Amino acid sequence: MSAVQTRYSEAAIEADKEVPIIRITRDFRGTPAQLMKAHTDPELFVRWVGPSSISSRIIDWDVRDGGSWRYVSERDGEEFGFRGCFHSVSDDKVVQTFTFEGMPDQVALETLWFEDIGDGMTRLHAQSLCDSFEARDGWLASGMEEGVNDGYAALEQLIASGEV
Repeated sequence: MSAVQTRYSEAAIEADKEVPIIRITRDFRGTPAQLMKAHTDPELFVRWVGPSSISSRIIDWDVRDGGSWRYVSERDGEEFGFRGCFHSVSDDKVVQTFTFEGMPDQVALETLWFEDIGDGMTRLHAQSLCDSFEARDGWLASGMEEGVNDGYAALEQLIASGEV
């Protein structure tokens, strides 16, 4: 470990040059178990996911190896559905698929894991392998950064409040 460690108080969103992957890194004051709970408990998940301008509700949520999930987000009367399957779920890692229902042929493989970096901090690592560079670049151009940062700020508040 280096003497100076970078801290990510906002999400670092990076696009790989060689493969159509998006990588996200974000630090939270909390434990890996708290972050895992916030990502796998449906009642907590809908309280922080996405931009602050939306509300979301769970339609289906079966957190287990081979389980599935679906939620719908709403803004100004317009709904956006998302769904996928949990490939594997462990104490500190989730591997799942992700599909925006408005583009049902595009399925991303997502891996999310939590690293205890000491001093009461946990680093969230997320990567999404998209079908193509065009799909990945479309995600990046869609405003996902706002949703990611709004959502993680809400998650940070949930952890700080002791609700997670």
